[in-house]
Formats: sequence, C-alpha cells, structure tokens
Amino acid sequence: MIHDSVDKAKQGETCPSQASQQQDMKARQKQEDAAIKASLAKIKHKIFILSGKGGVGKSSVSANLAATLSKKGYKTGLMDVDVHGPSIAQMLGLTELLEISKSQLLIPKQTNNNLKVVSVQALMQDKDQAIIWRGPAKTGMIKQFISSVDWGELDFLIIDAPPGTGDEPLTVVQAIPEALGVVVTTPQEVALADIRKSISFCKTVHLKTLGIIENMAGFKCPHCNEPIDLFSSGGGEKTAKSSGLEFLGSLPFDTQVVTSGDSGVPMMFQDKETEFTKAFDTIVEKILKQL
Repeated sequence: MIHDSVDKAKQGETCPSQASQQQDMKARQKQEDAAIKASLAKIKHKIFILSGKGGVGKSSVSANLAATLSKKGYKTGLMDVDVHGPSIAQMLGLTELLEISKSQLLIPKQTNNNLKVVSVQALMQDKDQAIIWRGPAKTGMIKQFISSVDWGELDFLIIDAPPGTGDEPLTVVQAIPEALGVVVTTPQEVALADIRKSISFCKTVHLKTLGIIENMAGFKCPHCNEPIDLFSSGGGEKTAKSSGLEFLGSLPFDTQVVTSGDSGVPMMFQDKETEFTKAFDTIVEKILKQL
C-alpha cells in the first residue's frame, strides 16, 4: 500500500487519503459559500468603507454612519474586519465577548433596537493582544463574519476594513460582490495620493463607488472662532471631480468626535447639533438618495 501511494505520488496522482481531504475541503467550501449567500440575501444594502491610508477617520465614519442609519429607523449591521487595528468595539462601547446561539452562530452585539455590531476585538479575551495572522486566516475570518453571524434581516450592513488594498478589502469585494464603496480621505496630498490608489482598486475589482468623504476638513479656533485648515482643504472634492466620482461632503475636525469615540458613544448617537453632525446628516442623505 505504501509503495503504491509513493508510486502514485511520483506519477502525479492523488492517494486515497489526499483525495478524501480534498473532497472534505470542497464540501466545506461549498457549505460556507451557501451560508454566505443565504446571509447576504437577507441584507438589502452593503456599504464598504475604505481608504488607502490609515489615520483618516475611516472607523469613525463607519461608526457614525451606522449610528445615523439606525437612528433613522433602518435595521443596520456594522462589521469590523480590521484585524490588526480594530477600533469599532471601543467606539461603540463593546466590552464583552460575543456569544454563540444554539444554532452555533455568533450573536452580534446589540447597541440599540436597530444596530448590531461585530468586531474581531469582541472575540479576544485580552484586548491588548496582537493578532498575528497571515492572509488565509484573515480571509477565513471575514467569510465567517458573513456566514457564521446571526445578522438576520438588515436594511444596511456597514463594513469597516483596514487601510490599503490587500487581503481584507479584496476578500470583502469577492465575498460581497454587490457591496458599494465609500472612500474616506483627509484633504492633504499625502492622503490623497493613497486615496487615488483606493479609487484604482475600486475600478480594478469593479466595486461600484458611492463617492468620497473628506474628513477633518477644517477646524474652528475655540478662541477666535476663525477656521483653520489643519490638513489643507478642498483636496477631496478635487479628487472626486478628477476621478468622476460624487463628492459626498466634508466633515470638520471636531474634538467632540474624538471624545465620543473614546467614550463609546458615537457623535451621531448624541443629541447635539454641531457643524459635524449637520455635515454628516447631509452626507447620509446623499448616500440614501443614490440608493
């Protein structure tokens, strides 16, 4: 038997045990694909928040977008697939681990009647533990967040991915081909250079893009009330025009947004009328009009 297996291996044939393993893998893959398709069928709109550069406030935009949609009465899910730097759990005040249902599905955290949240951080006992994963592990996790989470019926699923154009964004696009992209940037050229790569990514993988959001666009001095362009200004709108994308709007730099993120209550959950909240409401209305 051993000699037969060696001879078959030399001839490029598959031994019975290998063939069985391959069949099992194919069966599991087919089962996972079916579960992903069934889960996505219950979700009307999937919005993918992406950016070619870190530090532009992408997670803040994701959290506040999900918060706004849920306040408007939409059943909303927020999925954080930033494996190495998850921040959604902190921004939504999630401190407990995710539970598992009787049907062996992860139960997302419910922050209000309309918003469910899943983050890789909610799977970790030690919140400060580094997640040292290669591509296949990250790909598997993202697929499980779709297939093995009890999302139920949703109007919107907001997906917050890490910066760049690597494994995680590509997996999201492949697993959720009907997703719609929203690109987040800050106004300065250093950020815009990376954002143009994100736009190229969207075009290459045929990801329909709803538009560009310019974050941290301006800051009002608390002493003299004069505007200060901390990161230049107008770059997001210029990039949108040159790329043929819709400019969804500019969000001012607001220290209250920083405080709200640290406290676990997104700015759009708070009953405050500020330049930021008014600008964000306008952006959300533009997105809803397109849908």
